[in-house]
Formats: sequence, structure tokens, C-alpha cells
Amino acid sequence: MTPTAFVSFISASLLLAGSATGSTAPPTSGASDDWRVDEASNLVDPVQLTFNDRFVKAGESYFSPDGERVIFQAVEQVEGEPPADFYAMFVADLVRDDLGRTRSIENIRRISPEGSANTCGWFHPVDPDIVIFGTTLAPPSDETPPGYQRGSGRYRWQFPPEMRIVATDLGVNDGTAETLDQLVGDGTSYVAEGSFSPDGRHLLYTSLEAGQGDIYVKDLATGITVHLVSAPGYDGGPFFSPDGRRIVYRSDRHANNLLQVFVSELAFDDAGTIVGIEREIQVTDDGHVNWCPFWHPDGRHLVYATSAVGHRNYEVFQVDAAGDGTSSPPSMKYGTGLRRVTFGPGADVLPAFNSDGSEMMWTCKRGPSGTSQLWVAGFAADLASPSAASPGGSGRPEPRKETAKP
Repeated sequence: MTPTAFVSFISASLLLAGSATGSTAPPTSGASDDWRVDEASNLVDPVQLTFNDRFVKAGESYFSPDGERVIFQAVEQVEGEPPADFYAMFVADLVRDDLGRTRSIENIRRISPEGSANTCGWFHPVDPDIVIFGTTLAPPSDETPPGYQRGSGRYRWQFPPEMRIVATDLGVNDGTAETLDQLVGDGTSYVAEGSFSPDGRHLLYTSLEAGQGDIYVKDLATGITVHLVSAPGYDGGPFFSPDGRRIVYRSDRHANNLLQVFVSELAFDDAGTIVGIEREIQVTDDGHVNWCPFWHPDGRHLVYATSAVGHRNYEVFQVDAAGDGTSSPPSMKYGTGLRRVTFGPGADVLPAFNSDGSEMMWTCKRGPSGTSQLWVAGFAADLASPSAASPGGSGRPEPRKETAKP
């Protein structure tokens, strides 16, 4: 499929889709000695999906819209060879039991070119055979490309300038560059972290083309690209809300080696093209690293990982993100209702839901190998529960930061 043909496919397959708030600072105390008890009310029957015998490490996985497959990045174990320096991109089929619960994955295959650096895979919302991801196509020219790194060096990610967003049809993909179609980026500046709007019309992504990490959106029907978020520093990891009217992302705009979670409400023209931002809301504002936010399918809640429990023990928290004046209860506003979701030892990060919110998949180190691997569990957290339900203490409301956009 050529880039022109892919854009034509996108256009043809579009679905017809049609105030200041309170915040909460995450509790900083740890879990009880029996963390499984603390976690059981949120996550039911956790199952490990990837293992150290196949992958040195695996992470950042997302469900296909039909719930049949997953896409993820991983470093594969190769007998007699040192681990690769960069992630490859993989897809796999989900295996479910008679109750519909995910038990394992099968038919794992690499879809990225051998030796390339890859990140941030995503399924097309209309045709789950189409996926996108960021790739350098070939080994990056610099083995240590520039990237984002906290002052302590305890977390970082790289920005290879050759990184661009490509699309591929899983029916023809053979793991070579010849079966990839370039969507955004020309290989001269980092372009990645892409995701589609719920109707597939808009492509949301992060680019360093302006000299810093900014967020852009491209209307795939018209080809129009809009520079959405251009605050100082790095803004990235954006996702559309389930109704396509808002986006969530992380930002280090305060230049303090910390990341915070933001939501922006989008502006559209009469033709349905995104033309800018009407309002930006800072959801977290504390002394912790808060990143990888992801929408719950109800559009009223977010999950994200935070260093509130410790930089070597990132945990997933849930927070209210309705904030539209019509939420029930009315207190369900941006940044309220904080609740801790994960309690396991080691880092728990990069949470993502399936289409109905019944399962959450995430990356963590709780397995016997102690390496980053993929896990999945039934999601049973009480979405109406206040922050007091979070073991380890409740949060403290603080003023929200809200910015109106011209």
C-alpha cells in the first residue's frame, strides 16, 4: 500500500462521528506488606503475557479495537548474541478462556525492519489490520542519540532523528521496510508517539522539527497539519479521548526534570478538521514524575504512572477527568478522585485499556525475572470511589492550572 493509497483508505473508511478544577497530589506512602490484597480490588487475576525466555524486555502494548490482538515493542533474546540496542515492534494474537479473559498471547511476529529502532505502536480504529509505529527503518546513525532524561538518569528515552511514523497492513507485512508506508516525518528530526482519533481521521503525534518536543495533528482526509502544543520543553505521548474532543499528554514545560499530565479541549472548524486548542488543563501539579496517561473508555477517567511511591517503584494511579460541568457526581472534575491502581514490587507503567475497559494491560517488573514484561488483568477499580479509597493515604486538593487558548 503506497502512502497515497493509505491516505485514500483513511478518507474512505472514516466513520461518521459525529472551569478551574481541583487537583489531588498522590499519596507518597507505600503499600502494605501484602500488596496483592491491596491490588485485588482494582485488578483481577493478573496474567503475565511476555517472558524473559523470549524477550530481554517488552513494553508499551496496546489492544486492537476488536480485542483480538496486541502491538508492543520488545528486545528479543537471540542465542549467542548480545541484546539489541533498540526495541523492535511486534504484534500477537490474544488467547482467551471460556469467560473471555486474556490468558496469553500467540503467533508473535516482528513487523519492524531488522536492526531498526522502534516505538509507540497503535492500531487503526476502523481496520485493525492497519497499524502504525515510529521507526528508523535502519539502525540509527548515532548509537546514543539525544533524548529526554531526568537529572537523576533513572528514566530516559531517545530521540533518533531518523525516527518517523509509518503504517503497514498486517496482511502483507513481512518485517521489511518495503512493506511500510511513511505517514509523517522525513528522517531528519524525531517524529513518533503517534495515535489515531477514534474515527481514524486525525493522526496525533510528537515531533522535534521545531527544536523541541511539540504535539501536532494531521487531518488525513485533507492533509492539513496543525501545530497543537508548543509549550517550552517536551510535550509528548498524546492520545485522543474516546469521543475525540480532547487529548491527554505529558509535559516537562516547567524545566524541573519532572513530567506532569495535561488535557486539552480541541477546537474544530465546520468541516470537522482540528484547528487548535480551546482550553488546556493541567491535571497533575506536584513534585513527582507523572507520565504515560491513558483514557479509560468512559472518557471520564485517566490512568497514569507516577513516581509518588518512589523513582524505582513507579505505580499506576487513576484520576477523574470529566471536568465538563455535567459530570455526576459534580465533584468529578479534572484531577480529583485520585486512586492507586497497582501495588506490585518494581515499576508499573504504561497502562492501556481494551475497548470496553474490562481489561488493563501494562508494563511491569513483578515477574520472577525482574525484567520489564507485559501483564494484563481484569479492571475492577471503583470509578466512582473518592481518593480516600487509595491505601497509603488520601490526596490533598490544590488549585488547578487552566489556560484558555485564543
